[in-house]
Amino acid sequence: MSGEQPSNEQIKASQAQSLADQTGNNKEQASKLQSEADRRAVPKHGL
Repeated sequence: MSGEQPSNEQIKASQAQSLADQTGNNKEQASKLQSEADRRAVPKHGL
């Protein structure tokens, strides 16, 4: 772990994913949000 805090986008996506898991609603959309937030948080190496 890098010790960095999750971005606001990652926090919101995680909350949406948690709610979707609990209710069974919008699971696909929440999963997509989570994936996109995580992808954007990955630093680009070599740039």
